[in-house]
Order: sequence, then C-alpha cells, then structure tokens
Amino acid sequence: MPVMKGLLAPQNTFLDSIANHFDGTHCNFLLGNALSRHGYPIVYCSDGFCELTGFARTEVMQKSCTCGFLHGAETSDSVLQQVHKALEGQQEFQGEICFYQKNGNQFWCFLDVVPIKNEKGEVVLFLLSFKDVSESHGRSHCYTPGDGELHAYPRPSHRGNPSDFSYVQERGRTILRHLSNFFTKRGKRNLTDGMFQKPSLPEYKVAAVEKSRFILLHYSIFKALWDWLILLATFYVAITVPFNVCFVSHYEGPDHHSLVSRSTLGSDIAVEMLFMLDIFLNFRTTYVSQSGQVVYDARPICIHYCTTWFFVDLIAALPFDLLYAFNITVTSLVHLLKTVRLLRLLRLLQKLDRYSQYSAVVLTLLMSVFALLAHWMACIWYVIGRKEIESSDPITWDIGWLQELGKRLETPYVNSTVGGPSMPSAYIASLYFTLSSLTSVGFGNVCANTDAEKIFSVCIMLIGALMHAVVFGNVTAIIQRMYSRRSLYHTRMKDLKDFIRVHRLPQQLKQRMLENFQSTWSVNNGINANELLREFPDELRADVAMHLNKDILQLPVFQRASRGCLRSLSLHIKTSFCAPGEYLIRQGDALHANYFVCSGSLEVLKDGMVLAILGKGDLIGSDLPVHEQVIKTNADVKALTYCDLQYISVKALKEVLGLYPEYSSRFSFDIHFNLTYNLREGVVLLCLLMKNIFILFTMYQLII
Repeated sequence: MPVMKGLLAPQNTFLDSIANHFDGTHCNFLLGNALSRHGYPIVYCSDGFCELTGFARTEVMQKSCTCGFLHGAETSDSVLQQVHKALEGQQEFQGEICFYQKNGNQFWCFLDVVPIKNEKGEVVLFLLSFKDVSESHGRSHCYTPGDGELHAYPRPSHRGNPSDFSYVQERGRTILRHLSNFFTKRGKRNLTDGMFQKPSLPEYKVAAVEKSRFILLHYSIFKALWDWLILLATFYVAITVPFNVCFVSHYEGPDHHSLVSRSTLGSDIAVEMLFMLDIFLNFRTTYVSQSGQVVYDARPICIHYCTTWFFVDLIAALPFDLLYAFNITVTSLVHLLKTVRLLRLLRLLQKLDRYSQYSAVVLTLLMSVFALLAHWMACIWYVIGRKEIESSDPITWDIGWLQELGKRLETPYVNSTVGGPSMPSAYIASLYFTLSSLTSVGFGNVCANTDAEKIFSVCIMLIGALMHAVVFGNVTAIIQRMYSRRSLYHTRMKDLKDFIRVHRLPQQLKQRMLENFQSTWSVNNGINANELLREFPDELRADVAMHLNKDILQLPVFQRASRGCLRSLSLHIKTSFCAPGEYLIRQGDALHANYFVCSGSLEVLKDGMVLAILGKGDLIGSDLPVHEQVIKTNADVKALTYCDLQYISVKALKEVLGLYPEYSSRFSFDIHFNLTYNLREGVVLLCLLMKNIFILFTMYQLII
C-alpha cells in the first residue's frame, strides 16, 4: 500500500488549541453561545471545570454561561451585573467572584470573559475561564467594559497576599492572549502596530493548515524524485565501497594511485554531499504521526528524525573522500571505515513499502539485490585469491585461481607485488565465477583449487540454492503473500475510481469519497471485524467486542447494566469515521443510532447557530420513544476535525433492552442525564427541565 499522505483536510482545531495553551493549573473554562440572546447557553465545558465545580458535563450543557447554578449567598450581585453587561456588549471582563460547588462548598474564583469571533468578525462564542483563588484571594480586579483599562477595587483580605491575585490575573490574561495570537492570521505588521495595538481576539473558524515555506511535504513530487536519487546513490555506495576496499586498496601504488583511487573521487564527494543534504532535508520534512495527522512543526520533526534514522544517516555521510581532496595519504584502514556507509541500505528496507505497489519495481529491486550480492561475493573471491598469492606457501601460491588466470592471460605473478592480471580482468573473472556459482554449479574455466577457495565456493553454492528457492522459484508466491493486502487495497481503489469515472461525479464529491476510503482503510486496514469474528464462538466474540468497545460501555448510563447486557450491547456496536466538514446528521432526518465520540470534535448547528460543541467522551442521540415512532432530529451535527465514532442503532438497542427488562426502565431514565445533546425533536426544553429536577433532588438529598 502506498505511503499515506496523512489527514490533510482543513480542520477547526479550536478546542485542541485551547487545551494546548491551558496548562494543568489553568484548564477550567466554558464556551457560551454568543448568538443566542436567551441566557447565552453553554455549548462546551472542560473536564477541569467539571472537577472544580463537581457538576457533570451533561448537567452543565445548555445552561446559561453566567453560571447561575454556581451562585450562592455570598455571590456578589454587582459583579454579576458587570458580567451580564459584558456579555450583552460582547466585551471582555475580569473579576473575582464567589461561587459554590455542587456539594455546597464555597470557593473564590477569578473569572475572565473573552468574546471569540469567526472569520467574518462576528462574535459567535464567549470563552469564560475560571481560576480557583480560594487560597490567595484578597482584592478584586475588575475590567470595566469599554474603557480598555483594568481597575482595582479593594476588598477586605483575611488571608493570602494581594500580589498572588495579581499573578493570577496576569497569568489568565497571558494565556488568553496566547490564544488570540494563535487564531489571528499572521501578517506583516510594522513595529508600531506590534507595540501599541491590542492583540486580536481568537477566532472560531475552519482553518487550513499553515506551514513554513521551509518545510518540505513528505508526499510532494520533489520529495519523491529526491528519494529515487538517494536510492540510486545508495546503490552506488553499495557497489563502490566494497570494490574500493577489496580491489583498489591492493592496486594503490606509485603507478596506480592517481589512476584508480582518484578516478571516482568527484562522484564519491558528490554522493557524500547528497547524503549531507539529505540529512538537512529530513530535518525539514513532514511526517505522519501514529494518529494519522501530518506533523508540520519543525521541533517535533527534528525530534522524530533524531530518534529514528539520524545517526545511521550521519555515520553513512562521514566525508572520508575529502582526504583525497587534501592530498592526505590514505591507508587501507580508511577504506574499511568506509564500509559503514553500507548502513545506508537499512533505509532501503524502510522505503520498500512505498515501492512495493509497483510490480516492476519490486522485480527490479529483487534482481538488483541479487546482482549486488554477486558483486560482494566477487570482491570476497578476489581477496581470497590475493591472500593466496601473498602467502608464503609455494604450493598454494602456484595453484590459486588468480595465478591460474594470470598464466592464461600470459601475465603470471613473479612475486606478490609484480605481475598478475589487470584489475578489470580480475574483477570480471571474479564476477563471472560468483554469478555462475550462484545460478548454477560453475563451468570450470575459473575454478577453486585451494582449501580456502573450495570452502568459499561451497558457501556460494549454498547461497545460490537459497536465492533460487527464495527469489527465482517463488517470485509470484512472494508477491502474493507479501502484498495481498496491498493488492486488495489497489483493487478496491481502482473500483472506486472506475465508479467515479463512470458516474461522472463532481470533483468535490470525488475527493470526499477518496479521502473517506483512505482514512477508513488506514484505521481498519481493510479488515471487516464483523466478518472476521463471525466464525468464532459467541462467548469469544462477545469478549473481543467488549474489549474493542470498552470506552462506550464505561459510560455512566451503562453502569447499572449486568455483564450479560453489556456483552449483548457490545455485539451491536459499530465504528464510523467522519472527516472535517462532513455532516454526521442532518436536521429533520430520522435518527437511527446514538453516537459516542472517541476522538475529534463536532458541532451541533441549528439555523447556522452553534448549539453545542462535542468532544471526546460525549454521547449524542436521543432517548428511546415509548411507542413505535420515528425519531426526527432537531439539529445538524457537523464534524470540525477528523472524528472516530462508535454507534449503536436504536433498533438494536431496543432489542437488547427487551431481553433485560429490569434494566430497561433505568436506562430510559438515565439516558436523559447522560446525553451531551438530545437530538430528538421537541424534547430540548423537557430535557433541561428533567436535569434541573434531578439537580434539585440531589441537593435536597445532600441537605437531608
């Protein structure tokens, strides 16, 4: 399968950006709908806010962002009036206020309100951040809307240091300004604007991926051509390095040094420069993370490269050939050190997956590897013959294959340094012997005579038999076994492209279908879990299904279900994927399933207004109807980022609950308080009323 480009569609990463900029000491915030004039309902609340107040997210959603459920006896009415005034005027506000947790405990909070605009400049959301200052509250700092200044109003202090509150105020404002800098388009500003203008407010919008002009895309045409160039350079190194170590080092001398050693000096230095440049480009090349996202930031790219292939590439790029350029005497040890460049071949294994989609390339690489192996064996064969010539044994000296070749060519060795065949003749004879031994049993015109040569010949024959069995005899079987999944991918991709071409689908719809197919394939690798598990026993299938769907089964609505009920439910849970901009549900459609958000974020829209923002762990759908009736949805659900979802159909849910009537009534009651947003038409107000009744009932039990 070809290397995935990654998830490239423009995304609305507003929630992710807030989570990245708020650290662990300041992650308590709400998002309120600025377009609704009826109390500015809450469309999102962070986990930190839920931990701070004790309220669950389902109890907070759709309530007013003025947080009336947190008010108590000592909550300042004047501060509340200023908050209302700031919300109505769509302006900023800062102040200290007393709130009450769900269990009735009092805590002091530094409240910061910031309006958030979209790309059109319209205020669509309010960001309310809460900082617990119970340990250090002393005097209140309020922001008066309209004047742009911060005013300090003294408050009696009984504990803490007033400077602590100033730090909290500055800390909150700094983080919010970080958000504004993130969401504002970076343009060319002069020094005066940067020093005296107020930073722009964050924007809630779908933003295309921004990358530096110096970042190279890993799927670009230039990178593909560069990889092929580096592949050719790697094969060049794999050929020349053993040749120089085995042949050139023996022929270096007063007469051969300038002719042999420096004949490839220019190409060797050019390859070294290519490898060095490749290291630099790898520090600026994007990559696909484990989650499927394309990483564009320079720092993560550098860390990723340093922890993977940097040291191998660095060792392979050491400039040994520059010694020739400076006329430094080179010993055979330097040639041996150059063999570390063969580590570059490990990069070839990494790229085989990219080239494996092309059958011709696979066969070419296999034949190239076979020829490269023969070249290495030829170099070793020559070294063995050379050692026999240099030995002091008169018997082996005279019958070695290299001496026999010299006699046939009428250039016999007089001693270990004088005479003998030329280097091209010796290399061609060595390559001829190794290829004939690898592909057959040889022809005898170049044969092994000494013990060392015979042992090496036996090894070559064994390697040749293995190469026959693995490469030549089973090429078709290897391709089918190694690339069956990739073949299935390409078959389905071709079918999809043929379908698009036959039906002449528009370009936008074509792109959506292709991206959805590739993204879904990257998640499940073309494996249908239901078909795969169909042949297994029900007991094992249920255990596997419970493990795969453990996140959704751990929701509070399923806590009172028996294990048998959970196992039955797990067999009906399915997965889904949604790309940015895709509508999961349309207003007025029949609702067929309840959805659980595993990752990503979605927004609930009605008449262009954001009613809720859904994130990881949220449940969206509806309660079950009492009678057999079709559930109509009251809003649209649109993906902001790439989303992984799990869902269970309403029909399957009713079937399972029919088998467990003791849990059915409890589920029908609990589902109202566990849905982040109820999509059933005409039940929004009813759900809010039931939530309020439940909260009052809980507080009444605490008082008693």
